[in-house]
Amino acid sequence: MAQAKKGDRVKVHYTGKLSDGEIFDSSECREGDCDCTSDPLEFTIGAGEVIPGFEDAIVGMTPGDSKTVVIPVDQAYGERVEEMVAEVERSALPPDMTPELGQQLEVEQEGGHVFQVVITNVTDTMVTLDANHPLAGRDLTFDLKLMEIC
Repeated sequence: MAQAKKGDRVKVHYTGKLSDGEIFDSSECREGDCDCTSDPLEFTIGAGEVIPGFEDAIVGMTPGDSKTVVIPVDQAYGERVEEMVAEVERSALPPDMTPELGQQLEVEQEGGHVFQVVITNVTDTMVTLDANHPLAGRDLTFDLKLMEIC
C-alpha cells in the first residue's frame, strides 16, 4: 500500500489537544455535536496548508494508519511574540463598538494588509489587542488517522 509523501493530497481525521488534555479542535464528531458532518481534513503535503509538524507526521503513513504525535512549538504556531501585543486607546475604536474579552477583530495596516487580533484586556480607557495565533507558544498533541491518499 502506498505511503503518504510530499506532494500527495491526503484526507486525515485528527483531534488536537493541549498538554493538559483539553481538546482545541477535531475533525471527528464528539458527543453532543448535533450538526457534525465528520469530514476529514484534506490538504496537500508540502503546500503549507497546515502547520509543518502536522504535515511531517503524515509522511510515511498508509491509509488506515493511526498515531499520536506531539508537535513542538517551533513546528506548530511558533513562540508568542510580545511585539504582536498592543494597547490602543478605546477612542481609536469605532464609537459604536463595545469591546469584550475574547472578541476577534480584523485590523488593517497601512498598505492594506489585514490580520486577526483578539481582545485580551479592556479598561475604561485602553484595549489590549493580541495578533499572536491563539495556540502560539504551545506544544500540541494530535491523534491522527490517515483516511485516504487522493
